[in-house]
Amino acid sequence: MASPPSLNGLTTAHLADACLRVGAPLRVGPPELRPLEAGMQVSGPARPVRHFGSVDVFLEAIEAAAPGEVLVVDNGRRTDEACIGDLIAHEAQLAGLAGLVVWGLHRDTTEIGALGVPLFSLGATPAGPQRLDARDEATFRSARVGDVVVHAGDVVHGDADGLIVVGAADAAVVVAAAESIRAAEHRQAAAMADGRSLRLQLGFADYLRRAAADPHYTLRRHLEEHGGAVEV
Repeated sequence: MASPPSLNGLTTAHLADACLRVGAPLRVGPPELRPLEAGMQVSGPARPVRHFGSVDVFLEAIEAAAPGEVLVVDNGRRTDEACIGDLIAHEAQLAGLAGLVVWGLHRDTTEIGALGVPLFSLGATPAGPQRLDARDEATFRSARVGDVVVHAGDVVHGDADGLIVVGAADAAVVVAAAESIRAAEHRQAAAMADGRSLRLQLGFADYLRRAAADPHYTLRRHLEEHGGAVEV
């Protein structure tokens, strides 16, 4: 499998806009999925695993994982137990994983924060699992995060705005579009810092005139013609 393209410097917003631009599926995690600490980011190919009450599945997933992957844990959005604690987070860190995403709760918040390992979850609880359910055949095949089903090799990227998942087959074209959007936004922001308004840069007055004459003329089309990066 080819290495995924680098996401250095790209935000989840860049990637979301890029998905819309190139027609790739927009797979965004639920807004309640948040980083453990402000400023935490996680990025890399997904290593999915489903939790059934015991940490052995996590150890198996980490054993099979490659450095740089993100452990994506499906605990069915349970709020009665934490499925990840500091020892598994530390084990993932020692194995070179890029971080963890948990569709559920974690515990040992202070210890995980001290490790500095990126962790996205629904929050924390001191209670650990009190069950042991049977595994299913998809234990290591996929993990659900909200409405998004994450498969091995999908590219996962999380920051202060949330989580986005890009399919491996779409990653290269999405990242290229995201880099183009970022460059255009940086140019526009620099021009605005010099006093040149966004409306002026985008020829917004011209857009209003053309839209008045042609109801099918959209701002998105206008932006494409003018090289704008504001996605609407």
